[in-house]
Amino acid sequence: MTNLLQISRLFSLKNAAIQPFISSSLLLLFTLIISISIADLLLVSSTSSDHPNPHSVESLTDPSRPLTSTARRSVLALKSDPLKARFDQIHKQANDHRNLVNAYAAYARKLKLENSKQLRIFADLARTFSDLLSRPAYRQLSAPDGPPIDELILRQLEKEVKERIKEARQLIAEAKESFDNQLKIQKLKDTIFAVNEQLTKAKKRGAFSSLIAAKSIPMSLHCIAMRLMEERIAHPDRYTDAGSDPELEDPSLYHYAIFSDNVVAASVVVNSAVKNSKEPWKHVFHVVTDRMNLGAMQVMFKTKDYGGAHVEVKAVEDYKFLNSSYVPVLRQLESANLQRFYFENKLENATKDTTNMKFRNPKYLSMLNHLRFYLPEMYPKLHRILFLDDDVVVQRDLTGLWKIDMDGKVNGAVETCFGSFHRYAQYMNFSHPLIREKFNPKACGWAYGMNFFDLDAWRKEKCTEQYHYWQNLNENRTLWKLGTLPPGLITFYSTTKPLDKSWHVLGLGYNPSISMDEIHNAAVVHFNGNMKPWLDIAMNQFRPLWAKYVDYDMEFVRMCNFGL
Repeated sequence: MTNLLQISRLFSLKNAAIQPFISSSLLLLFTLIISISIADLLLVSSTSSDHPNPHSVESLTDPSRPLTSTARRSVLALKSDPLKARFDQIHKQANDHRNLVNAYAAYARKLKLENSKQLRIFADLARTFSDLLSRPAYRQLSAPDGPPIDELILRQLEKEVKERIKEARQLIAEAKESFDNQLKIQKLKDTIFAVNEQLTKAKKRGAFSSLIAAKSIPMSLHCIAMRLMEERIAHPDRYTDAGSDPELEDPSLYHYAIFSDNVVAASVVVNSAVKNSKEPWKHVFHVVTDRMNLGAMQVMFKTKDYGGAHVEVKAVEDYKFLNSSYVPVLRQLESANLQRFYFENKLENATKDTTNMKFRNPKYLSMLNHLRFYLPEMYPKLHRILFLDDDVVVQRDLTGLWKIDMDGKVNGAVETCFGSFHRYAQYMNFSHPLIREKFNPKACGWAYGMNFFDLDAWRKEKCTEQYHYWQNLNENRTLWKLGTLPPGLITFYSTTKPLDKSWHVLGLGYNPSISMDEIHNAAVVHFNGNMKPWLDIAMNQFRPLWAKYVDYDMEFVRMCNFGL
């Protein structure tokens, strides 16, 4: 206890000694702080006297003192309108939705929407946004020097903008599915267009290839012609004409004209006509070829008996009146431009006009193809004659044609028009005044291949002279382009008698959809087109109709493996 009292007394003495020291230290610190504060105040006062405070009232009201950036911000802050930010937001929303609607309208035009009403709604809605923002009352709100924004006007603007925004969003939501579908449709259309372009190019190339194939001569067919010619050279005495048979000029018999340089094709025409005739000995066939194939034709028709039928084989050159001074085609053949037009085998040239590509075959410029216009002069003693192309097959007796009353007409033919197809307008240039004046563009076309001609009426109508007149006018191919059918349509215009369609069925060289019933009921079937039955490109379903009349038993045919 005594020790505790001593310690307490000692501690009290120490505190009494330290207390004066602490008091003096605090006083000294306080004095130092006061001195520093006074010095700062004096420094600020001195600076203010040289550089006025920009925030002072004097500096703001004195026009002679320029405003600093701090002062400028202070003034703008004093003049700012609390409704301006709200207006800017409304204006931005209106502009954004107007641009969105315009974008949908432009997209609709690009997609070529069939629903034009929807496109018009988009355009009208975009216009209402523009009209709304351009109203004088609302346009003043965005003016920088305009009066303070009226809250009532701002509320009205906000209300109208919201209504249009709601309408725009609803329209976009409804149109989205339609836009997606239209986009898919447009993509499909683009794809179809691209595929059609490729298909068109492929068709052109295919047509050109088919044209080349149609112009070509199969090796086996060429072999037969060479073998026959070899036989003709080796045994000239066997095939010399003994003299003219009186039956060749007997008008009471049934006369046929066949013009061809294809020995097998010509033999098929004669074979089919003879085998299907009731009295073959009453039929006379006048076969005309060129000088190069004359020997082969003579051997072909001399080595076989045709059931008593009479066959005359001659060359074009045997008809002396057929020369360039009389025949326009022979004269035109000397033209370099015409030769280049027919004989130039270039894809870019041959496919320029695909509708007439099939007529670019040089055979259409051959004299054999134009002999049909000189029948009365070639056979002056005959009254009637049946013209047959070398790509036809006869399926029944044709003597019924000689019993038809021609009513004074020259040409008996099967018409080929149906609807707007195969009318005169498709074969001739009706922009030419001569064609437009003389012919009816809706007149029905007819077919070559099987034509029954009344030669007496021909001579009376002077059809060959008509042919020469128009052929001379068409030297530059301004009246019609190609082929022998257009000049035939012109020459026998208004002098053609339509025959029943069962006499002549066409298209077996290009149309696979012809019904077999129609074919079997036909008197003559015609392989017109590029897919001739003797070519590898022939249609298999129709080839047997022709092949059954080929003389496969003939030695020369077997030697050349024809048809294998």
